[in-house]
Amino acid sequence: MSENDGQRFDRLPATPAERIVEGRVSREEVVDYFEDRFGIPPETFADYTFWEKGAGKIWIYAGEAPTPLEIEAIGMTCLRTRQEHWKPTTDFVQRFGGRATDCVIELDPEEARAFATGEDQEIERWEGDWGYLIGAHEIAGDLEPIGIGLYVHGELRSMVPKGRQREL
Repeated sequence: MSENDGQRFDRLPATPAERIVEGRVSREEVVDYFEDRFGIPPETFADYTFWEKGAGKIWIYAGEAPTPLEIEAIGMTCLRTRQEHWKPTTDFVQRFGGRATDCVIELDPEEARAFATGEDQEIERWEGDWGYLIGAHEIAGDLEPIGIGLYVHGELRSMVPKGRQREL
């Protein structure tokens, strides 16, 4: 098998059967994850390609490009996969989280403020799966995603990066 090169982007293989680099996920696995975990319809990603740079840092790009690419960035990071639990990025959640139907926790105004500032908080009412959730808040009648959080043992841990945290 080929090795991962952390200095270049390689397009994800379409399916696991087409995998060349050991440990690299496939486009099918990424799309299935977003559908299974968050209920985001697979057709959402019809016009996007997925890329890996480094070990498990997955990027999403609206369009086509030759592979491999030796550039700094293409599109935006969307997912970290080479860890125990796959973790979506805040950028991805803010861009695509509005299409999610599962693992979305609606936060009241006070909870949303705390989440956006990076605070962890006790939230006992969640009855879904533990793990990564989309923290969202209703704005003008729409449920808007704020970012990704980790829900464990009744606590919602904000994963909003320090540079993106805001006082509301």
